Amino acid sequence: MDEARCYTDGASRGNPGPAAGAYILIDRGGKVFEERGWFLGTRTNNEAEYEALIAGLAAASGHGCRVLSVYSDSELVVRQMQGTYRVRASRLLPYHTRAREALAGFKRVSFMSVSREDPLIRRADILCNQVLDSASR
Repeated sequence: MDEARCYTDGASRGNPGPAAGAYILIDRGGKVFEERGWFLGTRTNNEAEYEALIAGLAAASGHGCRVLSVYSDSELVVRQMQGTYRVRASRLLPYHTRAREALAGFKRVSFMSVSREDPLIRRADILCNQVLDSASR
């Protein structure tokens, strides 16, 4: 698979608090070929957003993707990955570094900030909340 889209979301109930990440990978034809949500332990919301991004990048790379469009409702993460915002929070720097390192295997990666009303971001958010609901039982 040469080209794909990746939708990511991270959620935290509390800041920090119990957190989850999710990503959805879509092929060029618009078909979902992988989606995953998982529990992260205690994280801030921004840390959960970065964890979801890093996992989505790794999954896309594992499928042989070389051109990736990443969509997230986290303006902070998107702008930091685009280089528009600096990473000021010291606790986010290791996540940003890991995400930048994960870009190495790609020919091109673009980052777009989208509304949380986007249907695939909503789907990723549902995955996060299902994980958090299960973890709290």
